[in-house]
Amino acid sequence: MNGFNGLIERFLGHIDVERGLAEATVRAYESDLRRYADWLRRHGRRDIGEVTRGDVEGFMASLDGESAKSRARRLAAVHELHRFAVGEGRVATDVSESVKAPKGSRKLPDVLTIDEVASLLEAAAMGGSHDAVVLRDKALLEFMYATGCRVSEAVGADLSDIDLDAHVVRLTGKGSKQRLVPLGSYACAAMHDYLDDARTELMERARGNPEMRAIFLNKRGRRLSRQSVWEVVKTAGDRAGITRPLHPHTLRHSFATHLIQGGADVRTVQELLGHASVTTTQIYTHVSPQTLMETYLLSHPRAR
Repeated sequence: MNGFNGLIERFLGHIDVERGLAEATVRAYESDLRRYADWLRRHGRRDIGEVTRGDVEGFMASLDGESAKSRARRLAAVHELHRFAVGEGRVATDVSESVKAPKGSRKLPDVLTIDEVASLLEAAAMGGSHDAVVLRDKALLEFMYATGCRVSEAVGADLSDIDLDAHVVRLTGKGSKQRLVPLGSYACAAMHDYLDDARTELMERARGNPEMRAIFLNKRGRRLSRQSVWEVVKTAGDRAGITRPLHPHTLRHSFATHLIQGGADVRTVQELLGHASVTTTQIYTHVSPQTLMETYLLSHPRAR
C-alpha cells in the first residue's frame, strides 16, 4: 500500500499547505481516503493506476448503510484524490470523474421570520438593561444576524477586525479565508453600547492577564466560547417565547434567507456567507408557502 499511502500523504500536504484548508477538513479527507485505500487493498488494488471506475462504484456501493450526505462527502474526497493523481502525472485520466454522488433529500434550513428575529433581539436586551452581560448578549446577537457569521467567526473576532465608523467587520472563516462584511446601523449601535463600557467591565473581571484582543468576552473576562453562544441564543429564544429549537446557525440561516427574500442575488449572499460554492448558498432560495401563494395570485392571469 506504499503507492496509495505516499499519494495520500502528498495530497494531504497539498490541501494543508498550498490550499490552506482547515485542520478539521484535512483530517476528514485523511479519514475518508484511508478508508478508500483500505477498501482498494482488500480488492487487490495496489496503486492508483490500477483503479477502475468499477472500483470507485464498488467502494460507493459498500457505503450503502451511510447517509447520502456522508457518502457524498466520501466521494468528494475520492474525486479530489484522483484529480490530484492526474495533476501529479501518476495517471492519465480520472476514472472517478463520471461517478456521481448519491441524491438525498434536501432539508431546508431552520429560519426565523423577521418578526421573530426582532423579538429575539428585543428579548436579549432585557428591557434596555445596562448590565455588562446583557449588553454583550444584545451586541452578539445583533452582530451575528447582521453578518450571517458562523459561531466560530463570532467568537474568533478581535477588536482589530471591526471598524464601526466604516460599518464593516473582517471575518475569518474556514481555511483561514477572510472576508469583509458590512455591519448595519442596529448592529453598530449595539456594538458601541457594548464596547464603550461593558467590555471593559468584563475585562476587569479577568484573573491575571486580561483578554485584550477578543471582541466578545465571558463573565470572567476571557474570550467567549462557542458553547456560551449557544446558551445566549437559547436563553434569548426562551425569553422571546420562541418554542422551536434554536441554535447559533439559525441566525445565519435567517440572515441569508431574509437577504434573498429582500432581493439580494445568490452570488452576493455567497460572498457574504463565505461559501466556497454557490451551490451551498442556493438552498436559501427556497420560497415560503405564503410568498409562493402571494406571487401566484399576483402573477397568474387566471388566479384571481
